[in-house]
Amino acid sequence: MKKQSLGHPFASGAMTFILLMGVVSLFSDMTHEGARSILGDYLQLAGAKGETIGFISGLGELFGYSLRLASGYLADRTKKYWTLIFVGYGLQVLAIPALALVPDQAWPVACGLIILERIGKAVKKPAKNTLVSFAATEIGTGKGFAYQEFLDQLGAFLGPVILFVLSLVKGVDSRMDTYRLCFAVLGIPALATMAVLTFAKMRYPHPEEFTRQPQTTERFALKSSFLLYMAAICFFAFGFADFTLITMHIARIGAFPAQSFSLLYALAMAVDAFAALFFGWLFDRVGVRALMLSTVLSVGFSALVFLSGSAPFILLGIVLWGIGMGAQESIMKAAVSEMIPASMRSTGFGIFETGFGIAWFFGSWILGALYDRSLRMLVLVSTAAQLCAIIFYQLCLRAQSTNGGKHAEE
Repeated sequence: MKKQSLGHPFASGAMTFILLMGVVSLFSDMTHEGARSILGDYLQLAGAKGETIGFISGLGELFGYSLRLASGYLADRTKKYWTLIFVGYGLQVLAIPALALVPDQAWPVACGLIILERIGKAVKKPAKNTLVSFAATEIGTGKGFAYQEFLDQLGAFLGPVILFVLSLVKGVDSRMDTYRLCFAVLGIPALATMAVLTFAKMRYPHPEEFTRQPQTTERFALKSSFLLYMAAICFFAFGFADFTLITMHIARIGAFPAQSFSLLYALAMAVDAFAALFFGWLFDRVGVRALMLSTVLSVGFSALVFLSGSAPFILLGIVLWGIGMGAQESIMKAAVSEMIPASMRSTGFGIFETGFGIAWFFGSWILGALYDRSLRMLVLVSTAAQLCAIIFYQLCLRAQSTNGGKHAEE
C-alpha cells in the first residue's frame, strides 16, 4: 500500500492526532518521569535498601508490562480504546501527587503508589499504541512513533528540570520535605494530561479510521522473526539498569550534589528525545538494524556509571543510557506494529510488552542485588545481556530475510 503524503488532508489529520497524543504524553511524562528523577534518593531517605529499590523498580515494570497482555486483549475484544486510555492515564498521573502525602519512613506505602502508577501505564498503553499505529501508517511507522516519543521525552526532560529549579528556589532544609513539595507540584501537569486527553478524544473519537489498511479478522501467530525480536528486546531490558538505581549510586558516592539529580535525569531524557527522532527515521530505512546500532552505542553505559567514580565519565554513561532508551522506546513499538495484523495489534503489543516487563523485572532485581555485593559483577551481567540482544537482532534479521522481507510474515 502506498502511504499518503503529508499534504493529503487524511494524512494531515493523522499527523495532528499523533501530535495531540504526543502532547498528552508530554504532560504525562512531566509528571511521572519528573518523579522518577528523584525516586531513588527519595526511597533511600525513606529507609529502602539498594536491593529493595531494584526489586520495586523491577516489580513496577513487571506490572507495567505484564498486565498489558490482559489490557491489550481487552482492547481488541471490546474496541473500547478510549475507555482504557482514560482509566490508565487517570491511575498513572494521579498516583504521583499522592506521594506528597506519604509520611516519613513509610517506604512500603510509597512503593505501592509507584506500582499503582505502573499499573495505570499497563492499562492504557496497548490501546494508546494501537490508536497511534493506525495514524502512523499514513506518515511512516518509524516517523510516527518517533514524533510521539520526541514529545514524550520532551516532557520527561521538562519534568526533572522543573523539579531542579523548584529545589533551588523553594527547597527546604529537609530533602524529604523538598521531595514532597516536588510531588505536589507535579499535580499540575497531571491535570493537564487529563485535559488534553479529553480534547483529543472529542476531536478524534474514531482514530482507527485513519488507517487505509484492510481490517481483517486474521489471527496473530507467533512467527519466528517476532519471537527472535522478543528475545533480543528482553535481553536488552534485562541488562538495562533502571535510572532509580543509577540515582542511588550517584547519591552514595557523592559524585554530584543531591539537588542536581533531577537535572541529570533531564539530560538523559533530552538525549532520549533526539535519539528517538534519529533512530525512528533510521528505522524506516534500515529496519531492526537501527536497534542494533543503538545497542552497540549504549552497551558501555553501566561500566561508565558504576565503575568509573568520575563525574565526567558518569555523565557520558548517562548520555549512552539515554541513547539506548530513546531508540528502544521509539523503534520497539514501530517494529512490533509492522509484525502484527491491525485487527490484533493491541493483543500483539500486550504479548510483546509482557515479555519485556518480565525481563525488566528480573534484570532490575538482579542488578539491584548485585549492586549491594559487587559492582563489577553488575557491569558484567549488564554488558553481557546487551551483547546477547545484538546477536538476537541479527537472528531476527535473518529470519525476516529468509521469509522474504520484514512484511513477509504478516
